[in-house]
Amino acid sequence: MHIEVQTRGKKKFFYLAHSYREGNKVRKVRLYLGFDLSEDDIKRLRPDAEKALIERIIAYRRIGDPLHTVISPSEKDVISALIGKHRMEVWHLSDEEWLSFTEAFAYDTNAIEGSTVTASEVQDIIEEDKWPGNRAKWEIAETYGVAEAIAYMRKSKEHISLELIKKLHRIVFANSKSFAGSFRAQGVEVVVADAHGNVMHRGAAQKKIVPLLKELTGWYEDNRRNYHPVALAAVVHDQFENIHPFQDGNGRVGRLLLNNILLKHGLPPVNILLKNRQEYYGALQAYEKEGNIRPTIELIVKSYKETRKTIKHHDYKKRRM
Repeated sequence: MHIEVQTRGKKKFFYLAHSYREGNKVRKVRLYLGFDLSEDDIKRLRPDAEKALIERIIAYRRIGDPLHTVISPSEKDVISALIGKHRMEVWHLSDEEWLSFTEAFAYDTNAIEGSTVTASEVQDIIEEDKWPGNRAKWEIAETYGVAEAIAYMRKSKEHISLELIKKLHRIVFANSKSFAGSFRAQGVEVVVADAHGNVMHRGAAQKKIVPLLKELTGWYEDNRRNYHPVALAAVVHDQFENIHPFQDGNGRVGRLLLNNILLKHGLPPVNILLKNRQEYYGALQAYEKEGNIRPTIELIVKSYKETRKTIKHHDYKKRRM
């Protein structure tokens, strides 16, 4: 690691920098220290800066791993066997079933992220345009937003692209977030910590968001006919969450993308229930730490069965009361 100095006008800006090899390329990572610093300032700041830079390099390497290594040929056979064992029956949803799914998905996907809107309130909002008086406007807006995103996803012919990703985010959060439809701005980084302050997830650096998403969409286009749609959906969802391109709202967009890929391959949608939230988080951790997508695939298969039961029996409101 070394100190870099950049002169702009009359000021000198100091960075701690380090170069490392990633495949055939040499990457350089910089951490801003301040401007017009003295030698004593640099000595004081450097120890903490070195630790932070090491953490950032680890995150870069982890998130930047080539996606073609996620599913090996042997793993592909295991995944196909796992999915085939559960006999994932394909069925076509009626308009009534789509409404039931939309309400269930809007409730669960928002509740996973902390929304307090109840299941019966979701049904009132979507079916009757009836607003609960004791809920924040942004929660109601995001209920509408998720429902509109599902409707858009059903009409769209696109599997995955940067524009589709931004479009889905814009639809869901148009009336609740000022940055709806925009990737994280320069200087906005994401760190997710638990209640004790332990870092659970660190998103990709802002400047790597677009390159990594392009890599992900490219991987999908190259492999969309090589793997089972559930495996494709699992990889896209997990890697998207790993990248964490938005300041907020990544979980909901990721679960929409998961369903969009299933739909585009002729499979029905799935809803990950609020009661399975910890299993969902565990699956994300397995991918982030080990590149293991099997827990996500198992959760999709489980959710597939639960979703079918829910919308086929039209018992959503009763089940949630």
